[in-house]
Amino acid sequence: MLNVPSKDEKNDPLVLFMPSGKRGRFPVGTPILDAARSLGVYVESVCGGRATCGRCQVSVQEGNFAKHKIVSSSDHISPIGPKEQRYASVRELPDGRRLSCSSQILGDLVIDVPQDTVINAQVVRKAASDRVIERNAAVQLCYVEIDEPDMHKPLGDLDRMKAVLEKDWGWKDLLIAPHLIPQVQGILRKGNWAVTAAIHRDMDSSRPFIVALWPGLKNEAYGVACDIGSTTIAMHLVSLLSGRIVASSGTSNPQIRFGEDLMSRVSYVMMNPDGREAMTKAVREALNGLIGKVCAEGEVDRHDILDMVVVANPIMHHLFLGIDPTELGQAPFALAVSGALQYWAHEIDIEVNRGARLYMLPCIAGHVGADAAGATLSEGPHRQDKMMLLVDVGTNAEIVLGNRERVVAASSPTGPAFEGAEISSGQRAAPGAIERVRIDPETLEPRFRVIGVDKWSNEEGFAEAAAAVGVTGICGSAIIEVVAEMYLTGIISQDGVVDGAMVAKSPRIIPNGRTFSYLLHEGEQRITVTQNDIRAIQLAKSALYAGIKLLMEKQGVDHVDTIRFAGAFGSFIDPKYAMVLGLIPDCDLTEVKAVGNAAGTGALMALLNRGHRREIEQTVRKIEKIETALESKFQEHFVNAMAMPNKVDAFPKLAEVVTLPARKSLTDDGGEGSGRRRRRSRE
Repeated sequence: MLNVPSKDEKNDPLVLFMPSGKRGRFPVGTPILDAARSLGVYVESVCGGRATCGRCQVSVQEGNFAKHKIVSSSDHISPIGPKEQRYASVRELPDGRRLSCSSQILGDLVIDVPQDTVINAQVVRKAASDRVIERNAAVQLCYVEIDEPDMHKPLGDLDRMKAVLEKDWGWKDLLIAPHLIPQVQGILRKGNWAVTAAIHRDMDSSRPFIVALWPGLKNEAYGVACDIGSTTIAMHLVSLLSGRIVASSGTSNPQIRFGEDLMSRVSYVMMNPDGREAMTKAVREALNGLIGKVCAEGEVDRHDILDMVVVANPIMHHLFLGIDPTELGQAPFALAVSGALQYWAHEIDIEVNRGARLYMLPCIAGHVGADAAGATLSEGPHRQDKMMLLVDVGTNAEIVLGNRERVVAASSPTGPAFEGAEISSGQRAAPGAIERVRIDPETLEPRFRVIGVDKWSNEEGFAEAAAAVGVTGICGSAIIEVVAEMYLTGIISQDGVVDGAMVAKSPRIIPNGRTFSYLLHEGEQRITVTQNDIRAIQLAKSALYAGIKLLMEKQGVDHVDTIRFAGAFGSFIDPKYAMVLGLIPDCDLTEVKAVGNAAGTGALMALLNRGHRREIEQTVRKIEKIETALESKFQEHFVNAMAMPNKVDAFPKLAEVVTLPARKSLTDDGGEGSGRRRRRSRE
């Protein structure tokens, strides 16, 4: 029975837990573990207070904490007793650490719950951020010791175990995974009547499940967070007890062989009777291979994986689950299922512990999937006052806009141009691809960086370094930069037309039939930016901006406060050039950030804290979905967005840091049109 915080404010010791800041008064003699649990402070314990697992370590902070009106001392905690001495003799107990299950409160205390990643860490930090994920996993390990069979008490072995789990841990009405029932007696006897049960408490049923059982003390369990993208699959292997990311890895989505983009895969299913089965098998095999890879890296037995969380765009979501995605390829883009789902992992051929569960985040709409829900959970527009724009740029851009008052979402068909497709020298991001571009405004000479080479092309030693990988093409981030740089240097007009008059200024401007191109690199692979390339980028960026504009109108706002680029591609987009191009609306550039694989981070949050599952389920139900194809103003916004940055929308924040060129109008063949040169806009 847990002690509850005392109402006696005068006599009972005051205990403050850090870093959570939660506090309460407790009677002298209260175990620290009980005090923590009564306040909702997460401290891991597998052994049920027997001082055998070592998961519940804490430390006492010494000194006068005037702010909190607490004088804390190691004298205010009970001396080390036999249980702790026994644990320290068998396993190492770091200096200053105590086992909270065996330490009692004697006076005022400031207790630190260690945030290290080895034992009972409560947080996982996302790379390059201060994000904290509070630990409240769906799986809990519970060690119990039960009585041996007695002819005078004919209760079955399983029933006696369940009774002890209720007595020691408070689990009532436990269900058990059917495959474990034949194994119970053997496991109990192998463990000499001591076992560790894994309890899963996030099932479709409100009752908790025993999903795994081991003889003796089992001191570790793992989970997997996975983002299935159309191009790549990313995965984290995580300790469910400590929150430590044990290993991370990624792999190409093998479905690419059935089609580069999502719609081509839907078409493959429509044209091939066994197409759906083939793609489902391919992605499941890829997940199993990736699980094997992260387990080998982390030296973990894959059968110790007990929980999984998966996010994916709607078509990947359906194909992974074995659902025909055909309806998503045509209006009204109906999802077979939109809510969160739970499976036994083995039901969908995932090779982990047979009792492992798999949770899939809900989809928002037909083309705004569980990956967008994961990104929303990660970045939290619904948790703040600022108007946040969250964009995942891909073949089909997913857009979320809102704050704690209201969130709206849409998708926009940007096409594959940003990924290098439909671009004459385009390619995916790989060694040899140009990833950064700068153009001298006077000479129009370019300099660039190539993936796999640290130097810029104008630096000494670049040629030697680049020889190993070559200069093979131009990837998405560089496509955005080179078009934006061409606009800033006057090579192209506001309308995206290459200025043929520039031939006299630079040999980089070369005729190409009735139009002109820009020569970015002359080498074994000749890399140019053609008029058609620029048009492809204009079409892609206009579709995205038009979708964003529609959401802004739905929200009744003329600006956004903060912008987040999600996804692998978003991580490499330079915010300044994205804004110059008109890919995103005007915003303070310091408020425009790339957040990497936010969908994967959302999956990680849902894995480590089941409360986040309820949060995103409730949030998705409230998100308003906008179908851009049905909005009458989409075409108007699209046409205006063809200009750079935009034909009608002002970009005052951008103009504070970038000198935008004077506007000039050119015909498609690169000649000056009527009106010739206009005065610079005062936007």
